[in-house]
Amino acid sequence: MTARVVLLVTSPRLPAGLLTAAAWDVVRQHPVLTGAESELATAVRVAGGSVTLSDAPVRDLLAAAGTDGTVVWLAGPAGDDQMARELGMRLAREPGLAELELMYGSWDPPGARLLDAVAVMDRLVSPGGDPWKRAQTHATLAQFLLEECYEAYDAISAGDLDALREELGDVLLQVVLHARLAEELPEGERWNVDDVAGGLVEKMIRRNPHVFADTAVGSIDEIITNWEQIKKAEKARDSVLDGIALAQPALSLAAKILQRAGRAGLDVPPPVPATMDAEARLGALLLDVVVQARADGLDPEAALRRAALAYADAVRAVETTAGSGSD
Repeated sequence: MTARVVLLVTSPRLPAGLLTAAAWDVVRQHPVLTGAESELATAVRVAGGSVTLSDAPVRDLLAAAGTDGTVVWLAGPAGDDQMARELGMRLAREPGLAELELMYGSWDPPGARLLDAVAVMDRLVSPGGDPWKRAQTHATLAQFLLEECYEAYDAISAGDLDALREELGDVLLQVVLHARLAEELPEGERWNVDDVAGGLVEKMIRRNPHVFADTAVGSIDEIITNWEQIKKAEKARDSVLDGIALAQPALSLAAKILQRAGRAGLDVPPPVPATMDAEARLGALLLDVVVQARADGLDPEAALRRAALAYADAVRAVETTAGSGSD
């Protein structure tokens, strides 16, 4: 029988005792070595296993395995890749010395890196962290949240999925930063990132009864109708316009107001300004354009953005031509 060295790798983001049945069997039945004390090493000892610290892993593992035994290396949070490479090279030079087996005792669930993001932000905002972040408030960060959302929108418009991934990370940074700052609020007002996530989970389940309950739907339109009815029941609102984000660009704001009014069956003609100065006339004209865009099924914000970007390209072309002509 050939000696066996088991490299046991676990997720540092899960509680120490959450191991597979196979992993618990191997650490209870065979000697365990590790490079440093850890919560997992303690859990193994409490469960009856034997864990020994080693500062010479390759030598000690092979000695503990002998000629036909099994020994387990309990990898640290980073996986101990260097030690694993050294052991693999030694066994490659001396075939038959021992068999090397990689065993996953636990692994990261989907979303595990979100825990890392929360932990890093906690370090940045805690005493001794980043002075700039510690000095921020929800109000001072508001502009950055808008900017990051716009940059994500730009990435979508450009069809650049790599850039979108990065920009969504910047949006997420704003979310975890706001949540961490909220932990510093006075008692009774504070909340944290788990409250944010918990509220989101409850909302997703509540507003999708066609998935999480027995509500039957026959079309996307029915799903949207149910969503709006559930929102209306959740929030006591006096108007169909309540809840519209007033800080959004004026064209998209106008389109949203018209959409809400139309969905509610309200046919309200645009008001005539009391004083038709130049700004009032321009505003009325732009609102008429938005009304026509909605009637044509077009997004006025996207249309103006497209035209503005095309004009920007034309300006750059003229600059390039002018620059080349001066050489």
